[in-house]
Amino acid sequence: MKKIILIPDSFKGTMSSAKVCSIMEKAIRESFPNAEILSIPVADGGEGTVEAFIKACQGEIVYCDASDPYFNQIESFLGLIDNGNTAVIEMAACSGIMLKRQNHNIEHTTTYGVGNLIDCALNLGVKKIIMGLGGSLTNDGGCGMATALGVRFYDAEGEAFIPTSGSLSQIKRINISNIDSRLSNVELITMCDVDNPLYGEKGAAYVFSPQKGATPSQVIKLDEGLRNLAQIAKIDLGFVEPNFKGAGAAGGLGFGMRCFLNSKMQMGIQTVLDTVGFDSIAKDCDLVITGEGKIDSQSLSGKAVIGIAQRTKKLNKFLLAIVGAMGEDIQKAYEMGVDAIFSTNRANLPFEKAKLRCEADLYDTVRDIMRVIGSASV
Repeated sequence: MKKIILIPDSFKGTMSSAKVCSIMEKAIRESFPNAEILSIPVADGGEGTVEAFIKACQGEIVYCDASDPYFNQIESFLGLIDNGNTAVIEMAACSGIMLKRQNHNIEHTTTYGVGNLIDCALNLGVKKIIMGLGGSLTNDGGCGMATALGVRFYDAEGEAFIPTSGSLSQIKRINISNIDSRLSNVELITMCDVDNPLYGEKGAAYVFSPQKGATPSQVIKLDEGLRNLAQIAKIDLGFVEPNFKGAGAAGGLGFGMRCFLNSKMQMGIQTVLDTVGFDSIAKDCDLVITGEGKIDSQSLSGKAVIGIAQRTKKLNKFLLAIVGAMGEDIQKAYEMGVDAIFSTNRANLPFEKAKLRCEADLYDTVRDIMRVIGSASV
């Protein structure tokens, strides 16, 4: 075994993808101490996205000031990779649910800080910006972000204002003529792993805002605001597709990225694979190992494991998936390119108990698999 690529997703609720890579590598080296091991932690767009890209691409963190979800200035950050040509931003770094404070009211929240981070990236002279959606505390359709970059929103009196999650219904006119001109020279990619529309029963407000503290009456108000935003964007900007897949991600920031910035929407795993040049680095590898907390029918809709399987199948590379748990309907995973699946739940424990020993179980599982491979190659 000469070259092994580790490209796991996080094991939700237990281990980050970077941690999983570290444990796997340590276990592999017991049997193959001289193997070339490349670790590519998978990012899903939420908290930890920047860290994953930095580790996978040997980049650096850049700190900069930005607004938090309540317009307070905080120190936030972004990642620089590709020799400083690409910026990676996770919206959760300034507008995420981890920044929730006492006396929180979702109606007052904003993505203005996301615009601050994009501005920071532009000041650094990047040619490409990757935006990760996930873990948001907001529901403003990306209007705060857009305002920070020069888009102007006007109310019934013709006064310019910064729309927040609860004031989208006040928007009567949108003007994008003063948007930052530097954006036209930058490639924008938005990582999005959900397909929710902007509004409606499966939209941002109804599906996600209760997790962010919205009451039933606020859910209705927030949804009405998103509908109004879509209507005004149609009239003033000619944007006629408000409910594309992913528009409702991160409180409608998916909509804002595409409507105001013309960003390309892309599955998170495909963004990772393209950014690290997976096809090129995997062409001469002996084994690819991926994994996630649980593989089930939901995994088959294009999440990390299947996204990787599609690539390895084309490259004719063996793909091993190591997971915390298996669902009943996973046979199709083999048809889609996964060659073997192993569970780390060695004692068949319920999740609450299994998570307490997950790191040791992952190590032991990988170690045992490598021993089998090692003995077979003797």
